[in-house]
Amino acid sequence: MWAVRGLTAAVFALAGLIFVTSANTAKGTNLRSDSSLLKLSDLIRERSENNGRLNDAVAGARADVDALAQRDDGSTKAEDARLKALEKAAGTTKISGDSVSVTLNDAPPDATANPGYPEPQPNDLVIHQQDLQAVVNALWQGGAQGIQVMDQRLISTSAVRCVGNTLILQGRVYSPPYKVTAVGDPGKLKRALNDSTAIQNYLLYVKAYGLGWKVDENEAVTLPGYSGTVDLHYAQPVE
Repeated sequence: MWAVRGLTAAVFALAGLIFVTSANTAKGTNLRSDSSLLKLSDLIRERSENNGRLNDAVAGARADVDALAQRDDGSTKAEDARLKALEKAAGTTKISGDSVSVTLNDAPPDATANPGYPEPQPNDLVIHQQDLQAVVNALWQGGAQGIQVMDQRLISTSAVRCVGNTLILQGRVYSPPYKVTAVGDPGKLKRALNDSTAIQNYLLYVKAYGLGWKVDENEAVTLPGYSGTVDLHYAQPVE
């Protein structure tokens, strides 16, 4: 009998310990809520906006430095012309001309499979990194003189990365729809899009599940020059 009472007391003591631990962990909040995720998304959004402001400040400072350098560098006209050509190739100066823009978007929230296709999995209904990368690669292949993704100009070190269904580009975070604009010969750019095997695969999902795909031909578009940092960041071994 005493053993049973002792066991019962031990069970109640353990239950009490669990309740106290839970209360201390929750601090009066709902442990099942996603408030921590909301705080994380708010932090990401805040950092993205802050990076945007810093990029604007860097762009202004760079413009001042370039203006002073051009005034006081004592270079020849031939050297200035060579520098301008290098800046154009590097994507740090604005470029104007005819263009093609491609817009990609997630499928509607209530998307179902069209007749003849299997029911979609969650990953079938969102834009992935390889989809955006396929568009960028095809446009370069089509002779694009410059490419802008959302509101940012791409350069040789730009990395188009997606985490979940959000795009992370040069320290900024974007949500779909994603717009990619390329200056160049519209005919060649559109042919390159049509010839891309990766894009042909994406278009199967457009047909099956309603992913967004729109190609527009524009006139007299001006893409801004890249104005962010050009410092390279890379992993270093820990001593």
